[in-house]
Amino acid sequence: MRVVAAGDALLAPGVTRRLITEFSRMAGPRQRMDRLAGLTERETEVLARIAQGLSNAEIAERLVLAEQTVKTHVSRILVKLGLRDRTQAAVFAYETGLVRPPNP
Repeated sequence: MRVVAAGDALLAPGVTRRLITEFSRMAGPRQRMDRLAGLTERETEVLARIAQGLSNAEIAERLVLAEQTVKTHVSRILVKLGLRDRTQAAVFAYETGLVRPPNP
């Protein structure tokens, strides 16, 4: 009563939890987009190809690069984005909207 009488709002614990969860969910995409912005244009192209399921050799062929150059880009992408492997990189690319699932 004192809190409300002082002009402040009082939220039920369940409502507070839902608010925190929603704000956390909203911050996630923004943080991912900031991380994506830290990639070079070429790294972004390679990331998109990873998400499409292409191998290093296929990416090299499509982007007219040496396979070793693609490997270097992949390594840098994983480090910059703080990811473990190509699978996480692919998920990240879809979560940020860099690539979209194919239409059935």
